[in-house]
Amino acid sequence: MSGWVTVAGLGPGSEALVTPEVTAALAEATDVVGYIPYVARVAPRDGLTLHPSDNRVELDRAGAALQMAAEGRRVVIVSSGDPGVFAMASALFEALEASPNHQATDIRILPGITAMLAAAARAGAPLGHDFCAINLSDNLKPFSEVERRLRHAARGGFAMAFYNPRSASRPHQFTRVLEILREECEPARLILFARAVSTPDERISTVTLEEATPEMADMRTVVIVGNEATRRVGTWVYTPRSVAP
Repeated sequence: MSGWVTVAGLGPGSEALVTPEVTAALAEATDVVGYIPYVARVAPRDGLTLHPSDNRVELDRAGAALQMAAEGRRVVIVSSGDPGVFAMASALFEALEASPNHQATDIRILPGITAMLAAAARAGAPLGHDFCAINLSDNLKPFSEVERRLRHAARGGFAMAFYNPRSASRPHQFTRVLEILREECEPARLILFARAVSTPDERISTVTLEEATPEMADMRTVVIVGNEATRRVGTWVYTPRSVAP
Protein backbone atom coordinates (compact mmCIF):
# COMPACT_ATOMS: atom_id res chain seq x y z
CA MET A 1 0.00 0.00 0.00
CA SER A 2 1.32 3.44 -0.95
CA GLY A 3 1.26 6.00 1.83
CA TRP A 4 0.90 9.76 1.64
CA VAL A 5 0.81 12.89 3.76
CA THR A 6 -1.82 15.58 3.28
CA VAL A 7 -1.75 18.85 5.21
CA ALA A 8 -5.30 20.15 5.46
CA GLY A 9 -6.86 23.39 6.62
CA LEU A 10 -10.01 22.98 8.73
CA GLY A 11 -11.06 26.62 8.40
CA PRO A 12 -11.75 29.01 11.27
CA GLY A 13 -14.25 26.90 13.21
CA SER A 14 -17.54 26.17 11.48
CA GLU A 15 -17.88 22.82 9.70
CA ALA A 16 -19.64 24.71 6.91
CA LEU A 17 -16.29 26.36 6.08
CA VAL A 18 -14.36 23.08 5.66
CA THR A 19 -13.78 22.50 1.94
CA PRO A 20 -15.09 19.33 0.21
CA GLU A 21 -11.48 18.54 -0.76
CA VAL A 22 -10.45 18.43 2.91
CA THR A 23 -13.52 16.37 3.85
CA ALA A 24 -12.61 13.82 1.17
CA ALA A 25 -9.01 13.57 2.39
CA LEU A 26 -10.17 12.94 5.96
CA ALA A 27 -12.48 10.19 4.70
CA GLU A 28 -9.50 8.42 3.09
CA ALA A 29 -7.09 8.85 6.01
CA THR A 30 -5.83 6.09 8.26
CA ASP A 31 -4.23 8.58 10.65
CA VAL A 32 -4.85 12.20 11.65
CA VAL A 33 -2.20 14.19 13.50
CA GLY A 34 -2.28 17.72 14.85
CA TYR A 35 -2.63 20.08 17.77
CA ILE A 36 -5.06 18.74 20.38
CA PRO A 37 -8.07 21.06 19.73
CA TYR A 38 -7.77 20.65 15.94
CA VAL A 39 -7.69 16.86 16.08
CA ALA A 40 -10.75 17.04 18.36
CA ARG A 41 -12.67 18.50 15.41
CA VAL A 42 -12.23 15.24 13.46
CA ALA A 43 -14.94 12.65 14.10
CA PRO A 44 -13.61 9.23 15.20
CA ARG A 45 -14.44 6.26 12.99
CA ASP A 46 -13.33 2.68 12.44
CA GLY A 47 -9.99 2.47 10.71
CA LEU A 48 -8.89 5.96 11.77
CA THR A 49 -6.29 6.64 14.45
CA LEU A 50 -6.12 10.11 15.97
CA HIS A 51 -2.76 11.48 17.18
CA PRO A 52 -3.30 14.72 19.17
CA SER A 53 -0.22 16.55 20.47
CA ASP A 54 0.87 19.81 22.06
CA ASN A 55 1.19 23.02 20.05
CA ARG A 56 4.98 23.30 20.49
CA VAL A 57 5.97 20.00 18.89
CA GLU A 58 5.27 20.84 15.25
CA LEU A 59 8.50 19.33 13.89
CA ASP A 60 8.06 16.12 15.89
CA ARG A 61 4.49 15.90 14.57
CA ALA A 62 5.62 16.40 10.99
CA GLY A 63 8.41 13.84 11.33
CA ALA A 64 5.99 11.27 12.74
CA ALA A 65 3.63 11.86 9.82
CA LEU A 66 6.41 11.29 7.29
CA GLN A 67 7.42 8.08 9.03
CA MET A 68 3.84 6.80 9.06
CA ALA A 69 3.54 7.54 5.34
CA ALA A 70 6.75 5.57 4.72
CA GLU A 71 5.01 2.63 6.42
CA GLY A 72 2.15 2.86 3.92
CA ARG A 73 -0.33 4.87 5.98
CA ARG A 74 -2.49 7.70 4.69
CA VAL A 75 -1.85 10.63 7.02
CA VAL A 76 -3.67 13.94 7.30
CA ILE A 77 -2.00 16.69 9.32
CA VAL A 78 -4.71 19.12 10.39
CA SER A 79 -4.37 22.84 10.97
CA SER A 80 -7.01 25.44 11.68
CA GLY A 81 -7.57 28.03 8.96
CA ASP A 82 -5.15 27.49 6.09
CA PRO A 83 -2.17 25.16 6.67
CA GLY A 84 0.18 27.54 4.86
CA VAL A 85 -0.58 30.55 7.08
CA PHE A 86 1.50 30.29 10.30
CA ALA A 87 0.69 26.57 10.40
CA MET A 88 1.77 23.02 9.65
CA ALA A 89 2.59 23.12 5.92
CA SER A 90 5.83 24.98 6.55
CA ALA A 91 6.68 22.71 9.49
CA LEU A 92 6.21 19.65 7.29
CA PHE A 93 8.62 20.94 4.66
CA GLU A 94 11.12 21.88 7.35
CA ALA A 95 10.99 18.29 8.61
CA LEU A 96 11.21 17.00 5.04
CA GLU A 97 14.32 19.08 4.37
CA ALA A 98 15.97 17.47 7.40
CA SER A 99 14.96 13.94 6.29
CA PRO A 100 16.38 13.17 2.82
CA ASN A 101 15.10 9.58 3.03
CA HIS A 102 11.50 10.89 3.08
CA GLN A 103 11.77 13.39 0.22
CA ALA A 104 9.99 11.10 -2.26
CA THR A 105 6.88 11.07 -0.04
CA ASP A 106 3.57 11.79 -1.78
CA ILE A 107 2.57 15.13 -0.25
CA ARG A 108 -0.50 17.32 -0.80
CA ILE A 109 -1.32 20.69 0.76
CA LEU A 110 -5.05 21.45 0.86
CA PRO A 111 -5.98 25.10 1.45
CA GLY A 112 -8.50 26.27 4.00
CA ILE A 113 -10.31 29.48 4.84
CA THR A 114 -8.13 31.54 7.15
CA ALA A 115 -9.41 33.36 10.22
CA MET A 116 -8.38 36.71 8.75
CA LEU A 117 -10.43 36.13 5.59
CA ALA A 118 -13.45 34.88 7.53
CA ALA A 119 -13.21 37.89 9.84
CA ALA A 120 -12.83 40.30 6.93
CA ALA A 121 -15.92 38.85 5.24
CA ARG A 122 -17.97 39.30 8.40
CA ALA A 123 -16.97 42.97 8.56
CA GLY A 124 -17.24 43.76 4.84
CA ALA A 125 -13.96 44.19 2.97
CA PRO A 126 -11.28 45.70 5.24
CA LEU A 127 -8.58 43.77 3.30
CA GLY A 128 -9.84 45.05 -0.04
CA HIS A 129 -6.48 46.52 -1.06
CA ASP A 130 -2.84 45.67 -0.30
CA PHE A 131 -2.47 44.00 3.09
CA CYS A 132 -0.08 41.89 5.13
CA ALA A 133 -0.43 39.31 7.90
CA ILE A 134 1.80 39.39 10.99
CA ASN A 135 2.01 36.75 13.71
CA LEU A 136 2.51 38.68 16.95
CA SER A 137 3.75 35.64 18.88
CA ASP A 138 7.44 35.61 19.77
CA ASN A 139 7.63 31.82 20.12
CA LEU A 140 9.60 31.46 16.87
CA LYS A 141 11.08 34.94 16.44
CA PRO A 142 12.17 37.72 18.79
CA PHE A 143 9.59 40.36 19.60
CA SER A 144 12.00 42.99 18.29
CA GLU A 145 11.40 41.50 14.85
CA VAL A 146 7.65 41.74 15.37
CA GLU A 147 8.09 45.42 16.22
CA ARG A 148 10.28 46.04 13.16
CA ARG A 149 7.85 44.40 10.73
CA LEU A 150 4.86 46.11 12.30
CA ARG A 151 6.41 49.54 12.02
CA HIS A 152 7.42 49.05 8.38
CA ALA A 153 3.97 47.68 7.47
CA ALA A 154 2.31 50.71 9.03
CA ARG A 155 4.67 53.09 7.24
CA GLY A 156 4.06 51.23 3.98
CA GLY A 157 0.35 51.96 4.09
CA PHE A 158 -0.75 48.33 4.36
CA ALA A 159 -3.89 47.11 6.02
CA MET A 160 -2.72 44.52 8.56
CA ALA A 161 -4.07 41.28 10.00
CA PHE A 162 -2.61 40.15 13.32
CA TYR A 163 -2.60 36.53 14.46
CA ASN A 164 -1.96 35.46 18.08
CA PRO A 165 -2.19 39.01 19.41
CA ARG A 166 -2.33 38.51 23.16
CA SER A 167 -1.85 35.51 25.45
CA ALA A 168 -1.85 35.04 29.22
CA SER A 169 1.94 34.63 29.16
CA ARG A 170 2.59 37.84 27.15
CA PRO A 171 -0.25 40.31 27.78
CA HIS A 172 2.14 43.28 27.67
CA GLN A 173 3.15 42.75 24.03
CA PHE A 174 -0.15 43.80 22.50
CA THR A 175 0.06 46.96 24.59
CA ARG A 176 3.33 47.66 22.81
CA VAL A 177 1.73 46.89 19.43
CA LEU A 178 -0.93 49.52 20.06
CA GLU A 179 1.76 52.01 21.13
CA ILE A 180 3.62 51.50 17.84
CA LEU A 181 0.43 51.85 15.83
CA ARG A 182 -0.33 55.12 17.61
CA GLU A 183 3.14 56.37 16.78
CA GLU A 184 2.71 55.53 13.08
CA CYS A 185 -1.03 55.94 12.37
CA GLU A 186 -3.73 58.54 12.88
CA PRO A 187 -6.06 58.15 15.92
CA ALA A 188 -9.14 57.56 13.72
CA ARG A 189 -7.62 54.46 12.03
CA LEU A 190 -10.20 51.64 12.16
CA ILE A 191 -9.37 48.39 13.96
CA LEU A 192 -11.48 45.24 13.82
CA PHE A 193 -11.39 42.73 16.70
CA ALA A 194 -12.84 39.41 15.54
CA ARG A 195 -13.01 36.67 18.16
CA ALA A 196 -13.88 33.01 17.45
CA VAL A 197 -15.22 33.75 13.99
CA SER A 198 -17.81 31.27 12.66
CA THR A 199 -18.30 29.62 16.08
CA PRO A 200 -21.09 30.14 18.63
CA ASP A 201 -18.65 32.33 20.60
CA GLU A 202 -18.15 34.77 17.70
CA ARG A 203 -17.80 38.40 18.69
CA ILE A 204 -16.81 41.19 16.31
CA SER A 205 -16.29 44.86 17.09
CA THR A 206 -14.81 47.78 15.17
CA VAL A 207 -13.25 50.72 16.99
CA THR A 208 -10.78 53.48 16.25
CA LEU A 209 -7.13 53.19 17.16
CA GLU A 210 -7.75 55.84 19.80
CA GLU A 211 -10.45 53.65 21.40
CA ALA A 212 -8.61 50.31 21.19
CA THR A 213 -7.41 48.65 24.40
CA PRO A 214 -5.23 45.56 24.91
CA GLU A 215 -8.06 43.69 26.66
CA MET A 216 -10.06 43.62 23.40
CA ALA A 217 -7.79 40.82 22.08
CA ASP A 218 -6.87 37.31 23.15
CA MET A 219 -5.50 34.20 21.42
CA ARG A 220 -8.86 33.47 19.77
CA THR A 221 -8.96 36.95 18.24
CA VAL A 222 -7.80 38.10 14.83
CA VAL A 223 -7.12 41.82 14.73
CA ILE A 224 -7.46 43.67 11.42
CA VAL A 225 -6.07 47.18 11.15
CA GLY A 226 -7.27 49.19 8.18
CA ASN A 227 -5.12 51.49 6.11
CA GLU A 228 -5.61 55.27 6.05
CA ALA A 229 -8.39 54.94 3.44
CA THR A 230 -10.39 52.26 5.29
CA ARG A 231 -13.81 53.54 6.24
CA ARG A 232 -17.35 52.68 7.27
CA VAL A 233 -20.35 52.52 4.97
CA GLY A 234 -23.45 51.87 7.06
CA THR A 235 -22.63 48.93 9.33
CA TRP A 236 -19.83 47.71 7.04
CA VAL A 237 -16.10 48.41 6.96
CA TYR A 238 -14.18 48.42 3.69
CA THR A 239 -10.91 49.48 2.12
CA PRO A 240 -11.24 50.97 -1.38
CA ARG A 241 -9.45 49.19 -4.22
CA SER A 242 -8.03 52.43 -5.63
CA VAL A 243 -5.43 54.72 -4.12
CA ALA A 244 -5.84 58.45 -4.62
CA PRO A 245 -2.80 60.01 -6.35
